[in-house]
Amino acid sequence: MTRRASGPHSEPGPLPSIRIDKWLWYARVFKSRTQATAFVSKGKVRVNRQRVTKPGAAIRVGDVLTFVRHHDVRIYQVAALGERRGPAVEAQSLYEDLVILEDHSEPGGN
Repeated sequence: MTRRASGPHSEPGPLPSIRIDKWLWYARVFKSRTQATAFVSKGKVRVNRQRVTKPGAAIRVGDVLTFVRHHDVRIYQVAALGERRGPAVEAQSLYEDLVILEDHSEPGGN
């Protein structure tokens, strides 16, 4: 039997990943994993500009997810994979919202 070398000179393993439907549920984008699965299956999510239709598609830290939710375009960069569906504060730590809200107020205006 061949053994793999482990240590500082061994090849790095695959990067940690998580299913996209599970992550969307952990991040509290959807109330249930079933809703997240259906949303992804309809091709309504892009990962790094590529449309995803498989709920089991893997995402990693640094990936950018783009989708429309409640008539708003959402652009999230994955900051952490998460281990559970926790409280809202924990869920918000899983991503960085990249959408810059436009300020519609006029300079010097009311």
